[in-house]
Parts: sequence; structure tokens; C-alpha cells
Amino acid sequence: MSYRTLKEEIEVLELGLPPQEDDGFIGGRLDPQEAKLVLIPVPWEATVSFGEGTANAPDAIRTSSHQLDVETYHYIKPYTAGICMLNTDKELLKLSNKARKKAVKVIEALEKGKSDKKALQFVNDASNELNESVYEKAMDQITKGKFVGVVGGDHSSPLGLIKALNDTQIEKFGILHVDAHHDLREAYEGFTYSHASIFYNAMNECEDISNLVQIGIRDYSSEEANRMIEYGKKGACLYDTDMQAQLASGKSLEEVFAPYIEQLPQNVYLSIDIDGLEPLNCPNTGTPVPGGLRYSELEHLIFMVVKSGRNIIGFDLCEVGDSEDGWDANVGARVLYQLCGALLASQGKIEYK
Repeated sequence: MSYRTLKEEIEVLELGLPPQEDDGFIGGRLDPQEAKLVLIPVPWEATVSFGEGTANAPDAIRTSSHQLDVETYHYIKPYTAGICMLNTDKELLKLSNKARKKAVKVIEALEKGKSDKKALQFVNDASNELNESVYEKAMDQITKGKFVGVVGGDHSSPLGLIKALNDTQIEKFGILHVDAHHDLREAYEGFTYSHASIFYNAMNECEDISNLVQIGIRDYSSEEANRMIEYGKKGACLYDTDMQAQLASGKSLEEVFAPYIEQLPQNVYLSIDIDGLEPLNCPNTGTPVPGGLRYSELEHLIFMVVKSGRNIIGFDLCEVGDSEDGWDANVGARVLYQLCGALLASQGKIEYK
């Protein structure tokens, strides 16, 4: 791909011409050195426990984003700050495919009351390699003064970014996590870095995470519910049933979400699992669950973080499914652009209204 300067990028995007097939996110070709926000695609789904396809999401989202219009209601011209998605790491995708085959063997053995220690070790080693790869890519961009977002992949994908932020932030930061699941299991199915264990691992391995606030949770184990209780003031959860009951009683979104946003510190990391939305938005995600947020409710929640004056220091979007009609990637691309706008606005790189 031949890169463009930021000035050239803005001029081309404002013409609104159809992007070329190999263009980047929102049809961009921005030189990464000129970007304020760098997106790291992570084609990974080794430990998914139901549906597959999320490893293809980064490229599907990039392609689908070509039909997005670049203006947004809340954020004033996000593209003018400079957004760039790096090329997908094809070697990481190959490793994911190998690890997935091994993971299937582990799961099949468990279902028969047996174990496959050799296959399990392969998956855990591969997951360590994933974490190191994302960590190194994130650190490379952060040390250059860039903001970073991860585009997964399953929800184990962003741990390397979270650890990089943990190692570089001066102040502690909180995590706002939207999902159908807590993702607080310890080594689910034996996989140390399972997609279902991302926040168990993040909370254990990142000492500068002040607290974890979760919204939309509606499918979880007793292990996870108890762990959330054990976190005390470090954990807060707006379960989906409670959220729906409050909305049905006549409360506004502002009234429902505000008490949870208020528990976040000044610096916030956003983690969005697409299955936090209603399944009609993401029917092909790996583990769809009835209920959840409407797209507009998620958009408003993210904007409330910006309006609160907090700084969004990074984010991830994970578990977008693969579909022939491209619907899931279409929704994923729009959520991703909202996240880009929110981070850039919260950091004063663009204006918002």
C-alpha cells in the first residue's frame, strides 16, 4: 500500500469517493507515522468455545468500513486527527489456526472426561506468543506517542495492549467493559489465556488497573459472580436484567449509566465485546446471548464517558463474527469508528458536541 500524508488523507476522504479494495480502515491510506490513533488487528480465535470466525474480523471490518460515511453526530470529523489500521499479521493468523485445531482436541477430550496435555500445552504456549506479539506492537506505538486500539479476534486478543498501558501509564486506570459475559473465569477449559478469562488475567497481572466496571452481563457462572463480589470496590456490574428493569420503569439512559461511569477514574480503557449488543446486531458472534444493549444505547454509553471529562486511553473491539452478507462486520466497523471518535475527542484531538 502506498501511504498518504495526513493532509492528503483528509482531502481524499472528504471527496467521498469509493475506496479501493486494498485501502485501509474507512478507506484510508494514512502513513502510520502521521496517525494519532493506531489500530492493531489481531486475527485470533484459538480458545473460542462455541462459534468460530472472529479471527477473520479485522480484515472483514476493514473492508466493510469502506462503505461508512466519515461524519458522525457526536464527534467532529474523527478522521482529521489521523486514524490508521496496521496490516494484519498473517503469521499470527496461521498460529491461531494451528492453536485452534489443538484447542478442539482439548475440548473434545474434556467432553469425554479425559485430557490432552500435549495439545493444551501447545495452545497455552501459542497464547503466550499472542500476548507478547500484541504487547510489542502496542509498546512500539505507545512509545512513539500514539494512542492504540485493538481489533480482535476473540476477547483474549487485547491483553497485550492492556499490559502495555499498565507499564506506561503514570496514573492508574479503570476498565469499562461491555459484554454478555463477565470473562472472569480462571483458565477456562484449561486454557490459561482463554477468551473467557481476559479480565481475570488483566486484574491479576496489571497492578495499575484501579477497577473494573461491567455493563450488559447476562450469561455467567457462579465462579464469576463470586469473583465480582470479592473485588469489592474494585468491581461493579450493571447486569442486563437490572438495566432493562430500570429502563422499563421509566429511567433514562443517563440515569441508568451515570452511577457506573461515576465509579471510573480519570483514565479509562474501553473493552467492547460485540455480544454485549442484542444478537440482531451480531448474530454470528461466537457466543450470542438474548438481551443486551441496542446499538444506540452503546453509542450513548461511550459518549457519556467522553462527556464526563474522562480520558479514554485505549480500547478494544472483539468477537465480531464472520458472515457472508457482511452484516456483523458492518456493525463492527461502525462501533469501531465510534470508539475512535470517542478516544480522540476525550484526548482533545477533535471536538465533540
